[in-house]
Amino acid sequence: MEVIDRARISFAGGVEGDFRGGLKGAPYKRQVSLIEAGDWAAAMAELGLDIPWQERRANLLVADLDLPQRAGVRIAIGDDVILETTIETDPCQRMEAIAPGLQAALTPDWRGGLCAFVVAEGEVRVGDSIRILT
Repeated sequence: MEVIDRARISFAGGVEGDFRGGLKGAPYKRQVSLIEAGDWAAAMAELGLDIPWQERRANLLVADLDLPQRAGVRIAIGDDVILETTIETDPCQRMEAIAPGLQAALTPDWRGGLCAFVVAEGEVRVGDSIRILT
């Protein structure tokens, strides 16, 4: 995983450079994944660890916003990008391989993040505004 300051979000590929965001059969549930900085911090505090958030392998780290815990909510990021939530990103066994107990620490209240598909494409940058539309 690579931490970058900006990324192009597209209909065809999700986050540019992430092969998992490509359109692979409808409905497109996993184009972009997001996790809350506070949720990651809570999981780290619970386990007494300090693992970088990118180990979760989420595309976008969101601060100062409580991400919705249901499908069908639209989220605007920056000037152009709109995502629509689809499903919870279930913590997998890979999290347990990173640290014992991490999978369980990410399980409550969608702490592991959520997936979305692209409604409007564009570029996102660190520090862009993010808000719930519906």
